[in-house]
Amino acid sequence: MKTYKTPISALVLIHTPDLQVLIMERADKAGFWQSVTGSLENDETPWQAAVREVREETGLDAAQYELQDWQVSNVYEIYPHWRHRYAPGVTENREHLFALALPAALPVTLAPGEHVRYEWVDWREAAKRVFSWTNIDALKRLGERHGLKM
Repeated sequence: MKTYKTPISALVLIHTPDLQVLIMERADKAGFWQSVTGSLENDETPWQAAVREVREETGLDAAQYELQDWQVSNVYEIYPHWRHRYAPGVTENREHLFALALPAALPVTLAPGEHVRYEWVDWREAAKRVFSWTNIDALKRLGERHGLKM
């Protein structure tokens, strides 16, 4: 029996005090940059998924830093080329937003097969490079939380 992804996910903006943001290029879609993101597994809460995804995708332990649940979620249409991962008829995903504040831009260990490279860039530059509108929205919110506009 095929196991489908849950259409509920966590997005985690990993950033520094001066709003340098970690972005990663997807292995399965060249040129598609994003923040840490991933679907809930089993009976996970969005918080638990955020912690797990940070570790899986970057090697960082979110418990060692300040993980914030922004109590915000967005619903988006799943890209057609990724719908086969979900149960038949599922076309939307609810994404919960988190931020992880680090003391500085740290080296990360990418998950093999998931991302091919990473960069630390200014939050405004990140907003120009990420592919999803929800990631852009999250970056805009990050700036606003620090009294900045895009």
